Amino acid sequence: MAKKGKKYIEAAKLVDKTATYAPEEALELVKKASFAKFDETVEVAYRLNLDPKKADQQLRGAVVLPNGTGKTQRVIVFAQGEQAKQAEAAGADLVGADDLVQKISDGWLDFDVAVATPPMMAKVGRLGRVLGPKGLMPNPKTGTVTMDVTKAVNDIKAGQVTYRVDKAGIIHAPIGKVSFDTAKLMENFTTLNDTLNKVRPASVKGGYVKSLSVTSTFGPGVAVDVNKF
Repeated sequence: MAKKGKKYIEAAKLVDKTATYAPEEALELVKKASFAKFDETVEVAYRLNLDPKKADQQLRGAVVLPNGTGKTQRVIVFAQGEQAKQAEAAGADLVGADDLVQKISDGWLDFDVAVATPPMMAKVGRLGRVLGPKGLMPNPKTGTVTMDVTKAVNDIKAGQVTYRVDKAGIIHAPIGKVSFDTAKLMENFTTLNDTLNKVRPASVKGGYVKSLSVTSTFGPGVAVDVNKF
């Protein structure tokens, strides 16, 4: 087991591990317990009553946070013709077709999100072994395979985050930075929470959210009382 540092131990004393906190109170604690010298990311973790082995319970999607994430995303777009022009006009960091596929095949991965038009997916599919393991493969479920590249680029630049349930039924997602005021973090948190509730599979019986916590990059986790949302 990794040894906890002195700063973490002191920060952890601020949190009652036997309690669950109202969302806004939890965010306040996360901000207070942050001790890193950089602007830490605030992340949430939902443990859901899902069986990812069932096709309809493999939740995956995207949501635009009203206050962004505090990070500027580097976006590339696989497109040709009019869609390529639209992507450039929307502010994509790099737009290309065969040349971009080759660039990535040669080892270049200096970007955060990849968008592709449907006609380009036959070529982009060849990059599956490179992009797939890194979570960079364009996917229609997250809005990154689309003919409307303008909307895709704008949404990503505006603060879109993707979510995907893992094998344990957990969804992790960033909702901002510790430098955000609590009201903005709360608005982002609520937007994500509402989205996850809207995509609850009809086949799920009983409680949906088993547990929920919020934390900063290096800070202690804070349990959230789901019923107080």
